[in-house]
Amino acid sequence: MSAVCQVTGRKPGFGKQVSHSHRRTSRRWDPNVQRRRYWVPSEGRWVTLRVSAKGIKTIDKRGIDAVVAELRAKGVKL
Repeated sequence: MSAVCQVTGRKPGFGKQVSHSHRRTSRRWDPNVQRRRYWVPSEGRWVTLRVSAKGIKTIDKRGIDAVVAELRAKGVKL
């Protein structure tokens, strides 16, 4: 499963991990992406989304119908 939020578009950040001896190795910071099922009343069905914690807050604030309409306008298949 890719670590990309379908609502906010958040992706992993890349950088270096620095040890005590200052040896640098590559690492990545993954967003808190979770698989959530939402009931969409306008369509009368469940929709499964990969959303970050911020994406869940966005859905709570704007409503699932508005978010699904925006995703469909972008061309995301749900």
